[in-house]
Order: sequence, then C-alpha cells, then structure tokens
Amino acid sequence: MFVPFDALPPNARIWIYQSDRPLNSEEEKHLMGSLKAFCEQWKAHGQELKTSFKIERNQFVILAVDENYNDASGCSIDGSVRILKSLQQEGGINFFDRGLVAFQIENEVQTFYLQELKNIFLSGRLTASTLTFDNLVATKSDFDKAWLTTVDKTWLGKYLPKSTVAGG
Repeated sequence: MFVPFDALPPNARIWIYQSDRPLNSEEEKHLMGSLKAFCEQWKAHGQELKTSFKIERNQFVILAVDENYNDASGCSIDGSVRILKSLQQEGGINFFDRGLVAFQIENEVQTFYLQELKNIFLSGRLTASTLTFDNLVATKSDFDKAWLTTVDKTWLGKYLPKSTVAGG
C-alpha cells in the first residue's frame, strides 16, 4: 500500500538509488508513475507492505517501507531492485553505479568517480567540509538528519589527504 513519504514513521527503512545523471521532467514523471504502481502492490511473503518513495534533486530515488506494519523480506527487497533495474533498462538511466559519488557544490549535484577522489581532494576542489550525500543511511530519520552531510562524517573521509585528518 502506497502512503505519502511524510506519513511514514522516522524508523521506516529506506533504500537510496542514485542515478548517473539528472533526470529530465519526462523521465521523472515516468519514474513516479512506475514507482507508485510498484509501491501499491509491494508485498513480503504475501503480506501487504506500507511503502512510499520520493525523488530528490532529480537524481535520487528513495524507496521506503514502514516495518512497524510488516517487515520487508529479502524477496521483497529483491523486487524493488528488479523494478529499478527494469526502469534503468527502459530509460537508459544507471541506478547501480556504486563507483559514482555525489556531492552538493554550489547547490547543485555533481558526481565524481571514486578513482578520481584522492586527486580531487589533494587539489582542494573537494574538502572535508564539502557536502555529500550519504546514500548508506538506513532509516527515514537518518535520511532527514544525515543524508546530506560533510565528507568527514562519511566513509569518504578515507580519501581525504592525511594532513586534513585529525590535525595530521
């Protein structure tokens, strides 16, 4: 059963899928229709799930399940991956490139590949205080509080030059 994202409790479980590029309005409209239809029928072991989604900044799909209602199962989570892969295939949008990291720079989403980060941090283009999107947050509350955070508060801190870490 689909419910508005804001109606979900803070402990609702979320999964974030980042596209490899900004979505245009037609793509976003198509995704919204497909994801709403998916959420309306999303089940775990035949049990209805209370679900939602939202698209943020034309580049991130956030799927959510209120596990106070019914728990998501491995099979139901696989179903959500299948719908994203299907949408990826039909739209030419990559939602599964884990080597692409997003940052907020001058209020815009900019992406860089992991293998570029060490040199970009060394150049000073990105710093410990640069805002990044922590797509590993697991609950709606964490999404609201910590999804957009600084590099030094995420796993990306390991790419920072040693001179910027812990007074080194």
